[in-house]
Parts: sequence; C-alpha cells; structure tokens
Amino acid sequence: NGEGTVVEHGAMIVGPASIGRNCQVRHTANIRERVLLGDNCVVGNACEVKHSMLFNNAVVPHFNYVGDSILGHKAPLGAGSILSNVKLDNQNVWVNFEGTPVDTGLRKFGGLIGDRAEIGCNAVLHPGSIVGRASIIYPNVSWRGIQPQPLIAKHNEQNHVVVRRPRET
Repeated sequence: NGEGTVVEHGAMIVGPASIGRNCQVRHTANIRERVLLGDNCVVGNACEVKHSMLFNNAVVPHFNYVGDSILGHKAPLGAGSILSNVKLDNQNVWVNFEGTPVDTGLRKFGGLIGDRAEIGCNAVLHPGSIVGRASIIYPNVSWRGIQPQPLIAKHNEQNHVVVRRPRET
C-alpha cells in the first residue's frame, strides 16, 4: 500500500495488487488478483475489482463490479454501476471499431473508461464497452459498444403511468 492509503477493517485484498498513495479501500471492498490502483483512488464498500487498472483519482464508490477493465484519470462510477466482463454465451468479446467487428481474443473483457468520463448510478456496461474521455453514461443506462468523446448517453425509455384501480376482493 502506498503512503497515506487506508484499508478499512473487513476489506479483502488478494494479490498481486498494487495500491497507490492516499487511496481508500473501504469496509467489505474486495480487491482480487491483478489489480493496479493509482493514487487517490477509492474502492468503496461492497465493491469488487478484479484484473483491472484504475488511474489516479478514479472512484468506485459502493456496490460496483469492475472486472477486466480500465478506468481513466478522474473517472467516477455511480453507485451500483457494473462493468460486466463475460458474455452470456461465454464466447470471445467483440468490439465494433469504425463499423468493423473486431475479435479481442479475450473471453473476459469489461470496459475501457476514458479520463473524466462518468458512469451514472446503476448503469450496466456490457463486455467490451468503450467510453471516450469526458463522456457521460446516464443512470440506469444499459450500454453496449463505443461511446465517443465527449457525448452523453441518456436512458430513452419513458415511464408508463396508469390509473390505480382498487383490486376486487
């Protein structure tokens, strides 16, 4: 652990892991093998980080999963957001690059989150998602693919409101 880093009681770190200076690894955080945290990073309560790299000032605050991913400088995740790393069919993860599908050769590949990009609460990024610098993924968005910089992805579904009627007894 780097100078000034605090690992709270109940946190679990399974090496190899490198944790920078002035980081916070909060209660019930789970840092699994092959994790690199830069300086001033936060891994909050009930978060799991596996095979990932967080650049300086990246924040994974609480109830997050970050698997096989990279978070850029000053890239915060909202509470409950997930960077999913495995496809349902367990096949290799493909990324659509400039209209051409590219096989990453990896069965596990989460997301690449650019510097200062923000991921909203409860957003889910599907395997192989790429979010450009200073882009935003709004809360509750289920994102797949490449989000160029600096754009915003909003949840487009509207709530359906109906009249509440009493149940028959």
